[in-house]
Amino acid sequence: MATQPPKTPKTPVKPQTPAFKPEDGRGSDSVVLERLPQKTKPPQMYQVVLLNDDYTPMEFVVVVIQEFFNKDRETATGIMLKIHLDGKGVCGVFSKDVAATKVDQVTEAARKNGHPLQCVSEPIEL
Repeated sequence: MATQPPKTPKTPVKPQTPAFKPEDGRGSDSVVLERLPQKTKPPQMYQVVLLNDDYTPMEFVVVVIQEFFNKDRETATGIMLKIHLDGKGVCGVFSKDVAATKVDQVTEAARKNGHPLQCVSEPIEL
């Protein structure tokens, strides 16, 4: 049989003292940091604007507004008349990427159909 070393009695372990002593706040050089909520600004929005020209048929402009901006015929006709009378009209407000895509789609459709219709996006000033 193997012999085991004699057991030594366990000595009580002293709890370690903390590296610092918490104070009651009087005469302390400690600094308390407060977390302030951060407010993010909403993204910059852009309006897609169609510009008037003397060659693009009004009916084509109405179809473009209906197709690419999901407007009903009555609303599209109103926007088309604003473009015709004022020289430009806002078709919708979107984020930067969506507005750029809409401009590309409208320009491509106009060129494909042989019309010089111009479409631009402008940042909205808040």
